[in-house]
Amino acid sequence: MKKIFLVVLFALAAAVAGAASIYKPWSHGALTVSANHRYLVHADGTPFFWLGNTSWLLPERLNRDEVEYFLNKEREQGYNVEQIQVLNAIPTYNIYGQPANDESFDFSRFTTGTYGYWDHLDYIVDMAAANGIYIAMDCIWGSQIGKMDERKAAAYGKFLGERYKDKPNIIWMIGGDIMGDKGTAAWDALARAIKKADKQHLMTFHPRGRTTSAWWYNDREWLDFNMFQSGHRRYGQRNGDGDYTIKENTEEDNWRYVEMSFERKPLKPVIDGEPSYEDIPQGLHDFSAPRWQDYDVRRYAYWAVFAGCFGHTYGHNSIMQFMRPGVLASFGAGKSWWEAMNDPGYQQMKYLKWLMLAMPFTTGESDQQLIAGSNGERYDRVIAIRGEGYALVYNYSGKPVQIDLTRVGGDKKDVWLMNPADGSLKYLGQYDNTITEFAFDGAYMRGSDRVLVITDSNRHYIDRNATTLEERW
Repeated sequence: MKKIFLVVLFALAAAVAGAASIYKPWSHGALTVSANHRYLVHADGTPFFWLGNTSWLLPERLNRDEVEYFLNKEREQGYNVEQIQVLNAIPTYNIYGQPANDESFDFSRFTTGTYGYWDHLDYIVDMAAANGIYIAMDCIWGSQIGKMDERKAAAYGKFLGERYKDKPNIIWMIGGDIMGDKGTAAWDALARAIKKADKQHLMTFHPRGRTTSAWWYNDREWLDFNMFQSGHRRYGQRNGDGDYTIKENTEEDNWRYVEMSFERKPLKPVIDGEPSYEDIPQGLHDFSAPRWQDYDVRRYAYWAVFAGCFGHTYGHNSIMQFMRPGVLASFGAGKSWWEAMNDPGYQQMKYLKWLMLAMPFTTGESDQQLIAGSNGERYDRVIAIRGEGYALVYNYSGKPVQIDLTRVGGDKKDVWLMNPADGSLKYLGQYDNTITEFAFDGAYMRGSDRVLVITDSNRHYIDRNATTLEERW
């Protein structure tokens, strides 16, 4: 008996030690906007790279054991933000059959007695915190805004703000796949009520596909950073969209939304909060259409971040709806959410995070003048970012490209070729300040996208002998 007791005691001690060693980003203080208004940093100045996942139906579809399993896996793969829907219907139910609300928006009726919807959401928030993960709460999905007038919105905002203001890992999301000019008064009332109760946590607006929150809410005092949804359309695919807001045949150019967001004043950070999901049909509704693959989600991620985003949100068709046997699939999802976590794109996003954290990335700004000569269009578009003693160049198609190394600080430049599919590095050598052409080691347009990593030779951001990126946070 004594031996069994000691084994259990050691196991518990190991579990506690493991939990204590998990990186908690808010240990550096609350998130805030950087001095250059382009990035998120902590109160002590530590940079924060947002690597999110669209886990929309997490509160409704997973039980406690599954929540713990999922969030542990997320942390292991480097994800540090979960975008969830708090209310996606009136009423919204969780897996235990407990409702969150009704049309009265009197939450006192749903927060007493049995283990209810809000208790389960509390558990999710706390389990995420134990894993060093933020919960980006989309308060109510845009399709439901017509059921919530200004009075109800203010009451709901007061309830949410007071309930979660002391949690360290909250980010607020207003909106939810909706044009910003729909329900404006209710969104304003909701946002301001939350901010009145919670003066600590950051807030954004999640807009409709192919739009950015900057078009409607950039001047709002409650909006701390912008979000766009580049969406799920391929080039030339409209699918009858009556509210098309961008130039035709630019549908996949998510870097354009970064530029459009930065055109607005005052300058605010921006992120792609919903790009094309891995394993979802191109255009969503025709299930026989080709599906977005790992190289597609890589392209969206690197294009966005190298255009100036402070991070990126990944998505997967099965994970966002937590598909499982017995659940009616949306958008042709065919595998369980736990199987989807083995898909290549899901596992490759962490390499972008590690790369950015290896650099002083909050000094970076997009610099297309690094690309000497003419740039390409669509898949041949090369995207470059430059910061303090470094530059990063993403080449999706693998075509040869000329780089003006004089634009990077330092007399000599160390250059690596990085494979974003596995994080591997190949040192190409030390270069002088010249315009240099770089060829790539893969076939054109065959998923052989690469990143040129260029640093001032005196900076030593990466060891010249390194063959892979170093795991970070």
